[in-house]
Amino acid sequence: MSSTTTRRRSWNATPQIPPPDLARHPGHGLLVGKVVPSRGDSHSPEGLRFVLRNVTGHPAARTPVVYHGSVPDPYQVGREVVVTGSLSNGTFVADTDSLSTKCPSKYQPAKSKT
Repeated sequence: MSSTTTRRRSWNATPQIPPPDLARHPGHGLLVGKVVPSRGDSHSPEGLRFVLRNVTGHPAARTPVVYHGSVPDPYQVGREVVVTGSLSNGTFVADTDSLSTKCPSKYQPAKSKT
């Protein structure tokens, strides 16, 4: 079984974790949040570094993230994103190429034809 197959299977079984709940979920997880600041390059040794804030509940809950790999075109500060990985010394270390953005228009009600 390839690592890609293994990773896909774990994504299906991994709960989405908001920043304030991350410390209670050791191991591998799927972190969701809104990008606050962002700096760096995802293809450099230091990686792309950004902070995710909680989308629902307490807005002050934030988690620093380090990411390596492809960055989706819609990625930007203020966008809601999802990454898989694990917490290490207070920073969420994302799996390579695991960053995806949520499309806001997909979650808005359809416009009525009146």
